[in-house]
Amino acid sequence: MPFLDHLEEFRWRVLKSLAAVVLFTVGSFSFSGFMLRILTIPNTTLEKPARLIFLKPTGMLMVRMEIALAVGIICAIPVLFYQGWQFIAPGLLPRERKYFVPALLLTTLCFLIGTGFAYFILIPTVLPFLFSMGTDTIEPTINITEYMSFVLRLILISGLIFEMPILAFFLSRTGIVNPAILRRYRRYGLVLVFIFSALVTPPDPISQLLMAFPLIFLYEISIWVSVLGYRKKKKRESE
Repeated sequence: MPFLDHLEEFRWRVLKSLAAVVLFTVGSFSFSGFMLRILTIPNTTLEKPARLIFLKPTGMLMVRMEIALAVGIICAIPVLFYQGWQFIAPGLLPRERKYFVPALLLTTLCFLIGTGFAYFILIPTVLPFLFSMGTDTIEPTINITEYMSFVLRLILISGLIFEMPILAFFLSRTGIVNPAILRRYRRYGLVLVFIFSALVTPPDPISQLLMAFPLIFLYEISIWVSVLGYRKKKKRESE
C-alpha cells in the first residue's frame, strides 16, 4: 500500500475511534448521576468525609460531562483496540492474527484491573491521608470539579499503567525491545517509575508509593512477558 493510502487508512481508523468515544460518551451522560454517586463513595464512606460543593452554575454540568467522557473512553477501549488492530493486521502473518481475541480480552482485563486498583485501594488510601492535613478549625470543603478530576485522573492513569505487560509483549514481538534491554535498564526504569508516580499523583509520599509499587511489580512482569514475546519472535524467524 502506498504511503498516502496508509495515511488515509489511519485517518479513517482515527475517525471511527473518535466516533465510538463520542457515541459512548453521549450514551453515558444519562447515567452520569449514578456514576457520580459511585465515584463519591470513597469520600462518603470516610469517618470524616469532605463536604463536596460546586462553585459555578455550570459546575455540575461540567462534572457530569467529564464523567460521561471518562466512561465513554473506557467503554470504547475494545473499539479503539479493534481499529488499531485492523490498521496493523495487513502487515501480520495469518498465524499472528489469531492473537486478536486473546489480546483484546487481556487488554480490557488489564485496564479494568488497573481502574479497580485505583478505585478500591489507591483513592481510599490517599483521601484520608490528604484530609488528615486539616485541623479542628479547618475542615475539607472541596469543589466537586476538583474532586472528580482528581479521582478520574487516577483511575484512567492507573488503567493505562496496567497495560504495561501487554505493551512489553508486542514490543518484544516486533523486536523493538527485548528482555536483555529491560533487565539492563532496570535501575533507570525504577528511577523513572518514581518520577512518573510523583508527576501523576498528589504531592504526598503515600500516594506516590502506592502508585510506584505496582509499577515496579508490573515492570518485573513485563520482563517475563517480554521473554515470551521475544521467544515467539525468534521462533518465527527461524521458521
